[in-house]
Amino acid sequence: QVQVVESGGGLVQPGGSLRLSCAASGSIFEIYAMDWYRQAPGKQREYVATITTTDYTNYADSVKGRFTISRGNAKNTVYLQMDSLKPEDTAVYSCHVDLATMRYGGRRGEREDYWGQGTQVTVSS
Repeated sequence: QVQVVESGGGLVQPGGSLRLSCAASGSIFEIYAMDWYRQAPGKQREYVATITTTDYTNYADSVKGRFTISRGNAKNTVYLQMDSLKPEDTAVYSCHVDLATMRYGGRRGEREDYWGQGTQVTVSS
C-alpha cells in the first residue's frame, strides 16, 4: 500500500506566501514524478507543476514565476513554494505521485499513480 499526504495549506492574504508539502510512503520501489494539481469550487481540476527524479520541472502558465516545485532530501517528498499569491489561486491542492510499487522480495512491481486527500489554500483579504 502507498499513502500520499499533503500539508501546509491555510488562509493567506493576496501577495503572501505558503509552502505545501507532500510525502509518499509505503511499498514504493521507485518514484518517477510528483505533481501538484488544484481544484477551485465549481471548476475542473487543473495542473499546477511537476518534478521528476532527474529534477526536471514544469509549470502551468498561470503559476510560472510565482510557484516553485522542489524535492526534499528524502526523495519521496515534494514541496510547492507559492509566492505572490492571488485570490484566483484559491483551491484544494492535491499531490499526485507516479511510481513503481515494491513487490514481495523487494522487486519492482507495477507502475501506478496515487493521489493525496488535498489541502485547502485560501487567498483572501
